[in-house]
Amino acid sequence: MKKQLLISLMVVSFPLTAADYLENVDEAPVINGCKLEPDTACQGADLSGADLSNVDLHSANLKNANLEGATLNHSSLRGARLDGANLSGVTGLRVDLYRASIRGADVSNADLRGAQAEYLFAQGADFSSSDLSGGNFEFSRFSGAVMRGAVLDYSSFEIAWLPKADLEGASLVGANLQEAKFGNASLANADMQGTRIHYATFVNTFMEGCNDCPFDW
Repeated sequence: MKKQLLISLMVVSFPLTAADYLENVDEAPVINGCKLEPDTACQGADLSGADLSNVDLHSANLKNANLEGATLNHSSLRGARLDGANLSGVTGLRVDLYRASIRGADVSNADLRGAQAEYLFAQGADFSSSDLSGGNFEFSRFSGAVMRGAVLDYSSFEIAWLPKADLEGASLVGANLQEAKFGNASLANADMQGTRIHYATFVNTFMEGCNDCPFDW
């Protein structure tokens, strides 16, 4: 009789325990009213200082959001809209920004080493003093972007557009600039040692004080 009672209790209790354990397991986390999931709409949300590592936010609308000091290591922001967002001081090691838009965003003093950002729309964005080394920015658009003092070592900007971009004092050691477009840009005091510049164009680009710039290009 005791064995039958014990078995009956186990049959009843186990499903309930499992249900309790799995409750809300698929619920996306929410920070200041912003649900952290793909396609989320969080315009102007305050995510400053948040740890968003490994979070999937592809196609999210984060226009004018505040992500100052946030951590985005290995996060997916593929196709996300971050126009006008505050991304200053973020840490985003190998963050995925494929086809994302950060037009006019503040991305200064950020650590985006190894970023995967092909076809990025970054017109007018500010990357001053940021580390973008080892990143992939092929086919991206940086017209009018500010990259003063930025570290772009060993990154790829192949076929990227950088007209009127300000790269004064930037380091592009070993970077791939093949077929990149630098019309009316500034490379003053930049370091281009070992940079690949095959078929790149530098029409009216200012190069005073630049190390290894193609002055006779």
